[in-house]
Amino acid sequence: MLNEEVFINFSLFFIGLLGILNNRNSILIILMGIEMALLGLNLNFILFSELYSDLHGQIFALFILTVAAAESAIGLAIIIAYFKTHGNILISESSSIIRN
Repeated sequence: MLNEEVFINFSLFFIGLLGILNNRNSILIILMGIEMALLGLNLNFILFSELYSDLHGQIFALFILTVAAAESAIGLAIIIAYFKTHGNILISESSSIIRN
């Protein structure tokens, strides 16, 4: 049972990581990928905290959830402000992002 839960948690993390790395066009999908990666990490912290009967993992997961909520709120506010001034939120059409 533990192996299945760890596999699911790491799958969530890597799906979020792939969403961040593969999508170069939409900032909303990148933010969703960050949230999914943080969710996978949180679930692992909670899982191992319960496994070892230690409360530190659950407390750390609460801190990560707080940071993720703040990141989402600030990120969406920035996206809305950018959309109001530029009319789109495509990363590829942004002039302020350094391109390789």
